[in-house]
Amino acid sequence: MCVGRMPFTPIYTAAAIAAWMLAGCQQQQQTAQQTPFEVGVVTVHPQGVMVSTELPGRTSAFLVAQVHARVDGIVLRREFKEGALVKANQRLYKIDPAPYQVALDSARATLQKAEANLVSTAAQAARDKVLVAANAISKQDYDNAVAAEGQVAADVAAGKAAVEAAQINLGYTDVTSPITGTIGASSVTPGAYVQASAATLMATVQQTDPIYVDVTQSTVDLLRLRHELTSGQLQAIGPNEVKVQLVLEDGSIYPLDGKLEFTDITVDQTTGSVKLRAIFPNPRQILLPGMFVRARLREGINQQAMLVPETGVTHDAAGATTALVVGAGNKVELRTITTSRTEGDDWVVDSGLKDGDKVIVTGVQKVQPGVMVKPIEQLAAAGHAPSGPYGASEDSPAAPASSAQAP
Repeated sequence: MCVGRMPFTPIYTAAAIAAWMLAGCQQQQQTAQQTPFEVGVVTVHPQGVMVSTELPGRTSAFLVAQVHARVDGIVLRREFKEGALVKANQRLYKIDPAPYQVALDSARATLQKAEANLVSTAAQAARDKVLVAANAISKQDYDNAVAAEGQVAADVAAGKAAVEAAQINLGYTDVTSPITGTIGASSVTPGAYVQASAATLMATVQQTDPIYVDVTQSTVDLLRLRHELTSGQLQAIGPNEVKVQLVLEDGSIYPLDGKLEFTDITVDQTTGSVKLRAIFPNPRQILLPGMFVRARLREGINQQAMLVPETGVTHDAAGATTALVVGAGNKVELRTITTSRTEGDDWVVDSGLKDGDKVIVTGVQKVQPGVMVKPIEQLAAAGHAPSGPYGASEDSPAAPASSAQAP
């Protein structure tokens, strides 16, 4: 409402009052037009931005060992705490060794008997060798003595093998961990009967430090990445520099970076994707096998990227992505832009802007193309230079870009 002060006069006509109010409104509108509206702008320049993609995945143990019974018997005791860290070759269970100790003793006795017979038959063969040379015995008798010595020698060898097998079976009564890792719940209790033929599962040990993260990437994204690298739009990163960051299920960032181990060469025909595997250190056991995570993988460096804060990106009536720019004479211009992904709180603009453009980021809703404004430079977002693994320092990496589509 236009308000003005009229000189005190007792009588005014309605026409005079209307003319006075109209003049006051026109004066205020002219004053407003002469005072440009202040808007916050960010001056954009090409800069190197680490281009990353975010992929869903799950964690899996680095090593998994299922502990099975290798002999039949009664479990006498369990010698570990469920959920504890166990060492390789640490005894986990004790199976009743009595029948296997008896078998070992019997095998040893059989071996001793065979060894004693070997001494006798060897001596007989040696005597017959002298006698047959003097024609005191027939050649047939000597041949029989040599054959008997060979048979007993074979019995000795079989006896040694039987003793070794009995020792192995006796050793299997000590059920040990094949790897170092965390052991889960016990599948058997003391007093349970386990069987080697049934391969009774007794427990499972998993090594989770380091730990694997398996993710999938669509072939469409894979082909796009290769095209960008081939065309020079992205600068390739060396294989030893491909680091990966994890976003956990609660949205928090895993504090340690991993590295890409390999990319599968076979495409899953049902999903049209390929499998990628990364490996992460896990000293505090934060990551557990089977957890759902999102992995952020660096794809390359875009040296000509322009970053525009999200507040400066708008849409026109047709849904095209646009931005308001302060042009010549401080007049607002509407630009149609192309965005590819986000980098923190900014959009990566691929086309539509040029070096030095002043993009309006505050007061966007209060201005329109052609209006004169007063631009006030805003502090640009920091941390976009690719000095660290995600465009920031190594000590405190910033969150990398996701693979979001243009707004």
